[in-house]
Amino acid sequence: MTDYVMITGLSGAGRTTAADFFEDHGWFVIDNLPVSLIPKVGELNVQPRSPVSRVAVVMGSASDAEEMVEMIESLRKAGDRVRVLFLDARSDVLIRRYESTRRRHPSGADDLLSAAIEQERLRMDVLRAAADVVIDTSDLNVHELRGRVDALFREESDSPGMQMAVVSFGYKHGLPADVDTVFDCRFLPNPHWVEELQPQTGQDEPVRDYVLDSELAGPFLDELDRLFDILLPAYAAEGKAYLTLAFGCTGGRHRSVAMAEEVARRLRARGHVPRVQHRDVAKPA
Repeated sequence: MTDYVMITGLSGAGRTTAADFFEDHGWFVIDNLPVSLIPKVGELNVQPRSPVSRVAVVMGSASDAEEMVEMIESLRKAGDRVRVLFLDARSDVLIRRYESTRRRHPSGADDLLSAAIEQERLRMDVLRAAADVVIDTSDLNVHELRGRVDALFREESDSPGMQMAVVSFGYKHGLPADVDTVFDCRFLPNPHWVEELQPQTGQDEPVRDYVLDSELAGPFLDELDRLFDILLPAYAAEGKAYLTLAFGCTGGRHRSVAMAEEVARRLRARGHVPRVQHRDVAKPA
């Protein structure tokens, strides 16, 4: 069996940085290989003493996205492990990146840069929908992107189970783009309006107790448990490699943080090992 990671996404969103990470960690990295030839790489793995068992394939927008999806499904049916990493970014960020490097966009040298980016985005939609994990690199530097890829892939290449992440965020700072499911926690009482709790976060015991001991928190968490009884086995049965659950409140410092920590604790009790990220906890209230 060959372990594949397909690195794809928008031009300028960080495919090269992600590929460098895999190469640095011993993966066999291929760039710009015709889609029809990718399965041939896996055939090398069945040869005696073949060193090829983990392959990272960089797939740009020059290839047909629907053909790439069909190829991925055929590899999975053949018994190979295939995960798709899609790198995305806001159009205004991509424009700034291209303008700073003075590079031409590969999707439309004769078009306005903004139009070329949107055309590529439309072409890649089907592949984005098929991705196991999407990373929005709009607000990430090179080192932060490598850290995100590291957290997702370095220690998990030999683990076939579904990987989970629990994220907290603040709606005032924008919805996270790279999550699967969002739960709104703004119906819970807000510690921001309690003077002694305001400077603390949902990681501090007084705030956690204030949120979790509220009248609605317990029933909400119990309903989530029942929902997870249905969703988690179903996602695993469908072969989903990554699941990211996001919990939001107004500022991302109190309610969402406390709820994310509690949900992660309950997932651990189920035998999972979720990563926890508090996106906005350090931002001003």
